[in-house]
Amino acid sequence: MAKLGKRTRAAREAFAGKEDVTVEEAVALVKGNAKSKFDETVEIALNLGVDPRHADQMVRGVVSLPNGTGKTVRVAVFARGPKADEAKAAGADIVGAEDLMEIIQGGKIEFDRCIATPDMMPIVGRLGKVLGPRNLMPNPKVGTVTMDVTAAVEAAKGGEVQFKAEKAGVVHAGVGKASFDEAKLVENVRAFVEAVSKAKPAGAKGAYMKKVSLSSTMGPGVSIDVSNATGN
Repeated sequence: MAKLGKRTRAAREAFAGKEDVTVEEAVALVKGNAKSKFDETVEIALNLGVDPRHADQMVRGVVSLPNGTGKTVRVAVFARGPKADEAKAAGADIVGAEDLMEIIQGGKIEFDRCIATPDMMPIVGRLGKVLGPRNLMPNPKVGTVTMDVTAAVEAAKGGEVQFKAEKAGVVHAGVGKASFDEAKLVENVRAFVEAVSKAKPAGAKGAYMKKVSLSSTMGPGVSIDVSNATGN
């Protein structure tokens, strides 16, 4: 068995015996043990009682975190003419149409969010197998297929987070940086949990939110009391 480093041992000791804590306690614990040389991302994972393979149990949505994510989001926009100019003015990193499609088909994906005007969807649709698995496919349900490209670009740049349940019914996302104040991280965590709670699908049966956990990029995770996280 590989020998654990001093920092890893210390983190595990700090987390030992602590589970189902409050959001405030979890944030303090994760933040206090994020001691890498870079600013670690604080990540949340929610285990949901859904089977995303069934359409009526799919969980997806978007939430604007009150204190942003602390991450620089690169935005690509499929648009032409005035809408392309509008996207550039709003701060989009990449704007194009067929040319952008060819870049993506060539394997070059240098963006974190993809937005498209409705008339561009026949082109974007050809990229489903590339963008879909990366959760980058524009979708009107989360506001990334829209004529209001300015608002969409600004939202993406300003801390908007998209979420989607994976095959095992797990939703995860970054909710800030370890350098954030504890109070700001707590606000972001609660905003994210509330958004996922509101996105409960009609086909969900039994317990919807089974487990909530928080961790940092390089640190161990801690479970949060579900009733505390949801405010129930």
